Amino acid sequence: MIIEQIYTGCLAQGAYYIESNGEAAIIDPLRETSPYISRAKENNATIKYIFETHFHADFVSGHVTLSKQTNAPIVFGPNANPTFKATIAKDNQEFKLGEITIIALHTPGHTMESTTYLLRDKEGKDHAIFSGDTLFLGDVGRPDLAQKAGKITAQDLAGYLYNSLRTKIMPLADTVMVYPAHGAGSACGKNLSKETVDTLGNQKKTNYALRANMTKEEFIEEVTDGLLPPPEYFPLNVKMNREGYDDIADVLKRGTVALDPNMVETLANTTGAIVLDVRHQDDFAKGHIPRSIFIGIDGSFAPWVGALIADVKQPIILVTPEGREEETVTRLSRVGFDNTLGVLKGGFSAWKKAAKEYDTVSTTTVKDLKTILDSNTKVFDVRKESEYLSEHMIGAINTPLDYINNYIKEYPTNKNFYVHCASGYRSMVAASILKSRGIHNLININGGFVAIKESGIPVSNYVCPSTL
Repeated sequence: MIIEQIYTGCLAQGAYYIESNGEAAIIDPLRETSPYISRAKENNATIKYIFETHFHADFVSGHVTLSKQTNAPIVFGPNANPTFKATIAKDNQEFKLGEITIIALHTPGHTMESTTYLLRDKEGKDHAIFSGDTLFLGDVGRPDLAQKAGKITAQDLAGYLYNSLRTKIMPLADTVMVYPAHGAGSACGKNLSKETVDTLGNQKKTNYALRANMTKEEFIEEVTDGLLPPPEYFPLNVKMNREGYDDIADVLKRGTVALDPNMVETLANTTGAIVLDVRHQDDFAKGHIPRSIFIGIDGSFAPWVGALIADVKQPIILVTPEGREEETVTRLSRVGFDNTLGVLKGGFSAWKKAAKEYDTVSTTTVKDLKTILDSNTKVFDVRKESEYLSEHMIGAINTPLDYINNYIKEYPTNKNFYVHCASGYRSMVAASILKSRGIHNLININGGFVAIKESGIPVSNYVCPSTL
């Protein structure tokens, strides 16, 4: 028996390859399917099943394409209603895979179709669960993402989740391994662990939602407390996962078309395309196409695209580092952004060589900031609210990047102001958005809060995030 977790850090997502006696199953695959097909070919195995734990909101699964390529059926749990051909499993239905058995345990709560897959080894012993977004390490799936389905509320879903955990998962042996769909960094839960595999017994000891004497009312209150609004692209990803999507090969073909500077200019003006610059933030600061948006490929790229651009149908033109064109289009497609019109051939250097107008971002060091800092200096901290409450520069104003559009009016237009995040990635994203809105009197603080704190500039007393 082989169990492999294929983890994608950018999405904090775990897909799974399971194999027994020449037969393989894939659980919650990503959009690009070649890793799973290649893995099966290495072992001369046949992909027999594609299991989906639910209709994912934070990424587009590879189930539709993988099924076409392998003829393996797509399996969902009860209550799923895809518009394409799929096997809708009954609660406790068994699927044989070589010498092992995979059992569909219907565990509604995160969504109504949410299903946990229990793996029994060849001796019939419960070995592992693939819990999707029902059970994370340290947390459980947020119960508010499916509440638009009819009159069901987040509290209703939390009640279903409580029952699912206590009747389907917690009675399992402590030795059962837990393989969740996400880890720390995912917006599908509140306080996910950085670990990606654990035993159920340890989760019973450490996961607040699995407390032995926890009442249903306590569970509902704690699980629904402090939920931030989900990113706007989530419902659009659910729609794609339920109704299907274009093949990744077609998305790559049209998305990597080489565009010269004149073509970029024309397309941007005639289609309303966003010019998305994915280079390093320092390169963007030195020069970029006017009104382009920076979201660096080497950060949490796909989630930030989803959170800030939101509309998956938005036309996009890319400026990428050389050789990373296909990677960028692929990572956009993971969160449903398939409408890439092409890539600036030759990168930003080609734009400058064509004598096109370009813009820059003003920056400063913390050393220079200290020399002019006074009570009239406006500093904006674009980190998450929890980061800000934990520790921040005295006098800084918190305008989280996730919701920057709600704070546009708070930025002064008649005098210079400063922006920072933790180290520089998010503040450059914020700077690009503000400049695209015509706000150019900003100065980015190099090194962010890390540098601010090290410089001796007064900061608030530290509060552990877990107590907030």
